Amino acid sequence: MQTLKLGISILLTLLQFTVVSQQNKPRSGTFLNPIFAGDYPDPTIMRDGKDFYMTHSAFNYIPGLTVFHSTDLINWEPISYAITSYLGSGWAPDICKFGDKYYIYFTVAEKGNFVVFANSPYGPWSNPIDLKVDWIDPCHVVDENGQRWLFFSGGNRAKLTSDGLSVVPGTLEKVYDGWEIPQDWVYEGFALEGPKIKKIGQYYYMLSAEGGTSGPPTSHMVVVARSKSINGPWENAPNNPIIHTYQTSEKWWSKGHGSLIDLPDGSLWIFYHAYENQFLSLGRQTLLEPIDLTHDGWLKVPDGLAVEKPLKSPMGGVNEASGKAKLKEFRIGLDWRFYKEYDPARTLVSNGVLTMKARGKSLHESAPLLFISGDHSYEFSVEIEKDESAVAGLTLFYNEAFYVGTGFDSQNRIRWRKGAEKGRFKHDGGNHLWLKIRSEKQIVTGYYSYDGKNWVKETWGMDITGYNHNTLYEFQSILPGIFAYGNGNVKFMNFSYKKLE
Repeated sequence: MQTLKLGISILLTLLQFTVVSQQNKPRSGTFLNPIFAGDYPDPTIMRDGKDFYMTHSAFNYIPGLTVFHSTDLINWEPISYAITSYLGSGWAPDICKFGDKYYIYFTVAEKGNFVVFANSPYGPWSNPIDLKVDWIDPCHVVDENGQRWLFFSGGNRAKLTSDGLSVVPGTLEKVYDGWEIPQDWVYEGFALEGPKIKKIGQYYYMLSAEGGTSGPPTSHMVVVARSKSINGPWENAPNNPIIHTYQTSEKWWSKGHGSLIDLPDGSLWIFYHAYENQFLSLGRQTLLEPIDLTHDGWLKVPDGLAVEKPLKSPMGGVNEASGKAKLKEFRIGLDWRFYKEYDPARTLVSNGVLTMKARGKSLHESAPLLFISGDHSYEFSVEIEKDESAVAGLTLFYNEAFYVGTGFDSQNRIRWRKGAEKGRFKHDGGNHLWLKIRSEKQIVTGYYSYDGKNWVKETWGMDITGYNHNTLYEFQSILPGIFAYGNGNVKFMNFSYKKLE
């Protein structure tokens, strides 16, 4: 009898686990957040008929401002990139269409605001044009008379010329004070920024970010104000904020910076970014949820919505396979991007082999070539064949001062930790070696192989949990990638990426 009771107990436990597991998996006609897993902050979206286009902050990665296309809001494909020269850290873009041209307005840290334009979202995009105006986070909007404006952080705006490529001098003015955050809330700072304006019916709705984009988990938010004229006055919503993290126990932290989009059927959805609890090193990820319009004309999240659970797909789409399979194609600007430096002549891709010229005298001087993972646990590997005087390998890179990595010269395997070389180990591979990095919930180990089949685990391991903006600043994340420094050329072949959970 005791054995029977034990068996029943185990069976019930397994059934319960199965039910819970299934509740947290997307089903046909549903999707599971995040839409963009990994470092995709400050989402901005536009609709052109049945097509949707999105881009995100570029920060220090180049080519930058990668443009994505979708027809269902949940499956996205990179189609172009808007900047190829490094101007500085690129922040909070706004993508839009006016007339027959497409525009992306964006901020460059400590340099002001810029714009690029194109005849198609597939590019080519123009060179960046300096708008010579301060503040950050530009948002393009057209008023009821057809006049073009840019709204900025701090509740400011300025008038644009008819071509949208310059600001009319002397028109910068403050028009909105924001929503007063309750004094007992815990947040990073007032930080009124990230305006996104959309007209729905008789009202212009302005979505703004407040509370600071990082800091405590309860910092960030999306607040709403509305006006019947772009000239105001702006009335704050009685249910502000419409997006916010209230408890540290929630899965998504510092939710904010919302961008509203309408579907052809008139339904409304909001994209925003957030950090994942316990995985801040992945950066701010892009989430999606529906928005209702109340009887008195205010925006609100539907009652009972749990953003961490499967949600009904906006257009009935089904989540498709991850685009990670295309990483082996080395599509620079679409999947891969360099850190701060991009020279098209430095690389050649042919038949899945990337030949890259070595640069600099160290890993952090090499302008490593990186991609976004977004997975909690993963491994990536590559076969490397290099010239005698080059050093090459794999890295998990935050910035020039904080990264880890494994690589080799002609005689030694090398480990990097906290942005510095920390260990050399003799090898017999000469200038030809296979390397692998495994990151299991932010615990990193390295492997090497002489044939790509039999792998030897290194004797070291590292923890990268703290590699995030709250400790290191710069609003970045840990990105996996490859590097080559010294002299000569390096060939990267048989690249492989695998999710481990």
